Amino acid sequence: MADSSIVTLGAARSLLVDSSVCDSRIVETTKDHTFLGMTCEDGEDVLPKVETRVVLVGEAGRNKALVKALQAIRVMEVPVVKIREGEAGAEEKMMIKSIVNMDISSPFIKTDKVEEFGDGENADFETVFVLTEFDSPEYDYLYKHDNRIVGPPVVLHCAAKKEPLQFSCRPLYCTSMLNLSLCFTGFRNKEEMKNLVNLVHHMGGTIRRDFSTKVTHLIAYATHGEKYRLAVCMGTPILTPLWIQKAWERRDDVDFHASEEEFRTKFKVPPFQDCILSFLGFSEDEKANMEERTLKHGGKYFEVGDERCTHMVVEENSVKDLPISPSQKLFVVKQEWFWGSIQMDARAGESMYLYEKNDSPAMKKAVSLLSLTTPNSNRKRRRLRDTLAQLTKETEISPFPPPRKRPSAEHSLSIGSLLDISNTPETCKTLAESSRPSKSSTPALSKPSARWQVSKELYQTERNYVDILSTILQIFKHPLDKEGQVGGPILAQEEIKTIFGSIPDIYEVHTRIKNDLEELLTDWSETRSVGNIILKYSNELVKAYPPFVNFFEMSKETIVRCEKQKPRFHAFLKINQAKPECGRQTLEELLIRPVQRLPSVALLLNDIKKHTSEDNPDKITLERAIESLKEVMTHINEDKRKTEGQKQIFDVVYEVDGCPANLLSSHRSLVYRVETIALGDQPCDRGEHVTLFLFNDCLEIARRRHKVISTFKSPLGQTRPPPPLKHIALMPLSQIRRVLDLQDTDECMNAFALVVRPPTEQENLLFSFQLAGEETVKSTWLRTLCRHVANTICRADAEDLIQSTDPDSLQVSTKDMDSTLSKASRAIKKTSKKVTRAFSFTKTPKRVIQRAFLANNTPDEKTPRLSCENRIGNSSTLAAHHSPSMVNLPSMFERKYHTFSRSTTHLF
Repeated sequence: MADSSIVTLGAARSLLVDSSVCDSRIVETTKDHTFLGMTCEDGEDVLPKVETRVVLVGEAGRNKALVKALQAIRVMEVPVVKIREGEAGAEEKMMIKSIVNMDISSPFIKTDKVEEFGDGENADFETVFVLTEFDSPEYDYLYKHDNRIVGPPVVLHCAAKKEPLQFSCRPLYCTSMLNLSLCFTGFRNKEEMKNLVNLVHHMGGTIRRDFSTKVTHLIAYATHGEKYRLAVCMGTPILTPLWIQKAWERRDDVDFHASEEEFRTKFKVPPFQDCILSFLGFSEDEKANMEERTLKHGGKYFEVGDERCTHMVVEENSVKDLPISPSQKLFVVKQEWFWGSIQMDARAGESMYLYEKNDSPAMKKAVSLLSLTTPNSNRKRRRLRDTLAQLTKETEISPFPPPRKRPSAEHSLSIGSLLDISNTPETCKTLAESSRPSKSSTPALSKPSARWQVSKELYQTERNYVDILSTILQIFKHPLDKEGQVGGPILAQEEIKTIFGSIPDIYEVHTRIKNDLEELLTDWSETRSVGNIILKYSNELVKAYPPFVNFFEMSKETIVRCEKQKPRFHAFLKINQAKPECGRQTLEELLIRPVQRLPSVALLLNDIKKHTSEDNPDKITLERAIESLKEVMTHINEDKRKTEGQKQIFDVVYEVDGCPANLLSSHRSLVYRVETIALGDQPCDRGEHVTLFLFNDCLEIARRRHKVISTFKSPLGQTRPPPPLKHIALMPLSQIRRVLDLQDTDECMNAFALVVRPPTEQENLLFSFQLAGEETVKSTWLRTLCRHVANTICRADAEDLIQSTDPDSLQVSTKDMDSTLSKASRAIKKTSKKVTRAFSFTKTPKRVIQRAFLANNTPDEKTPRLSCENRIGNSSTLAAHHSPSMVNLPSMFERKYHTFSRSTTHLF
C-alpha cells in the first residue's frame, strides 16, 4: 500500500508486532490503510498465523451485558507489519505497518489472574484484555508488559455499531473523545497535565504539541499566548481542563461523546479569565453594568489605580488625561476591547484597542488653525472654515450650486441685487469688484427660488435617510449575517429577519429616489418635475414598507429580548452603537426612521407645491404624488390594522383551551371582548364566568377554567402560562335571531340575552348573561353586536334586531349571584357532574341499563315524553310567553347543542 507509513530497518522479517511497536500515527491513519489481505503484486505476502483472543479480567467477566455484547463481536483489528526488500544494492529494508481485520479465534476467556495471559511479547497471540478499572494492580501489570487494554464501553460501542473490536496503541477505556485532537496551553503543573493527557488517551483522543488546523479543541489555563490567539482566529473551541475531568466521569455512558455542544459549552474558557479590570470615564450606571458583566464572564474588577489590575478600560470620548501613570504590565484599552471580547466570547488582542490621547499631529495642526485672529485675511478665513469642517466631519451643505442667471441679465445687476446673492466664493469676488461687468463667459449665480430650496432640502433629507439605512445594513445586519463568526452566530436567522425585515428593499428603492433627485437638481429648471419621481416609485413603496412597519413593534421586542438573553448581542450593539456612523444612536432609534420617513416626504412635497406656480405642469403632478403617498400610508395603516387583528386572533387561540383552529382566517377580525356571567343553564351552568369574543362573522363563547393545567412549553423551548379559558362554542352570527336588552329591575341588573337557533334544532334557545365589570357599556355592546349580525345576514335594519324585554317574563335574575348559597349550589352541581362522568366511564352491563329505563317508565308511559312547554317559541311570539320553561330547557337540547358546538366548526 503506497500510502502506508514506512520505517527502515537494518535487518528484519515479516512478523506480527505488539501494540507498543505502533505509535499513535497508525491510529490516525488506520481507516485509510485497512485491508483484509496482505498479498502484494507478486503474491508472496500473506497474513501471519496468529490466534486472536479476548480476556475478561475480574468484574468484567461477571458483567452479563458485557458478555452478551462480546458474543456479537466476531472480528478485531490487528496491527501487522510486513517487510519489503529495498532497492537493488540497498542494505536497509522497508517495514510497512497496517491494520487488518481478523476473526476472533477462540471464545472469550474469564480470569482473575492476568499474569497467566499477560505476556505482551508472545507473537503467537493477539490478546485484548477488558478491564473495568484502569486504576488497579491488574492494569499496571498489563500496561507495563505492553498489552492491549480496553474498557467495557469500547466493547459495548463496537457491538452496538457492529464494528470490529478497535485497535489502539494505548489503553482505551471508552470512545468519548474518539476523533478529537487536543492541544494544551498555559499549564505550569506538569503532573496535572500528564494526568489529563492520560485521560484523553483513555477516551480515544489524541494530543498534539503544536497548534494546527488538525486541532479540534484547545485546553487552556490562560487567555493569552500564541496558541490561544490562533484558536480564537480559527474558531477552535477553547475549554477548561474541567471538561476532560467531567467527560471522564461519564466514561461508562456508551452514547455520550465529549464534543456534544450542550455538554461542551459548559466548560468554555470565559473571555476575562485571569483578568482584573478597572473602568475610567463611564457613568455610574454604565460602570455598574460593565462590572457585572466582568464577573459574569470570568473576570474581576477593582478601582482605578489598584496595582493588581491587568487592564484599564477607558471611555475614550470623555477621558482626556489618565489619572495615573500606567505600568508596563497594565493594558490601557478602549471600551471596544471590552465589548469585543464579550461578542467573540474570547479575550480580544489588546494591541488593536490601545488607548491613545487625542494629541496627534493632525489634531494639533487643526487647533493651531483655530487660533487665527486675523479676520481680514480671506485666506485664513478659508483655512479656518476648512478646519472646522474637518473637525466636525461635515461636508458641503449641498453639492448643487444655485441656478444661474442668463448671461444677458448679468450686466443689469445692481449693487443692491448683488447683496441678495448667496455667500459663495464666486459672489464674494463679484462683490469685491463692485458693479463692474464681468468679462467672463460664465453666467453669474442668481438668487435661488423657494421651490429649488425646498427641493434641495428634499434631496438632502433623502440622502441622509439613505445613509442611515446603509448604516443599519453595513454596521448591523451584514455582520450578523456573516458566516464564520468568531464564537459562532450571534443571532439565529429567524431573529435577524424579524429585526430587520424589509430594510434591504426600502434601502434599494430610496437609493434610486435619491439618485433621481440628484440628477434633477444637477440639471435644474423650474419646469423639472419633482412629483414624477415619487409617482415613479409609489408601487415599490407599497411593497417595501408594510412588511416593516407592520412588525416594527415585534422588531423592537426582539431586540430587547435578545439583548437581555444573549450577552454577545448586547456587546455587539455596544460596539457598533459607539461608532461615529451611528451618531450615538441605538439600533432601535435607527430603525424607527423608516416609520417616520413617508410622512416627512409628504410634508416636503406640500411645501414644494406651495412654491410652485399654477401654470407649472408639476403642480398637478405634485398633487398626485402627495395623494399616492397618502395611499401608501393608508395601505400601510390598513395592513398594520389587519396584522394587529390577526395577532389578536392568535392571542384568543392561545387564551382559549380547545379553541377551533379554523377560527384563524384571513378575513376574520376581533371586534369586541366582553366579560359576562351566565344566568341560565346554557351555554354553560349558571354563575359561570363567560367571555364572549365577538368577531366580524362569529361569536366565540368560552368559560373560565375550573382547574389550572400544567404550563405549556412550545417547540422552541419558550413556556406560556396555561390557557385561562375553556372553549364552549364557536357560533356563526347568522344563528342569532334576536338580541334581548333585559330591562334593569331590582332583581336583574345589567343583563342581556341572545335568542339563537342552531341548524340542528327545530326551536330557539336562550342564552342569558350579566355584564361583569363597569368598563363595558351595555348599549354600545349590544349595538355593535347587532350591527355585525345584520352585516352577516345582509340586513340594513340592525337596530330592529334589538328588543327590550322584561327579565321577569323570561325568569332571568341576577339576584344572589355572589351569595354563599349560590356558590354552594354551583359546587354541588359540579361535583354531581363529575360523579356522573366518572360513572359513565365504568363498564356497566347492558342489562343494568335496560332495567334502569324500564323502572323509570310508568305503565301508561312506555317511552320518555318531552313537554312542548319546555321549548321556546319563535322570536315573533316570544313576548307572549311567560312560562318558567323558557329558562329551564330540557337536557336533550343541552346534549344536542353541545354536539353541535363541537362538530359544526367550519364556518362559511
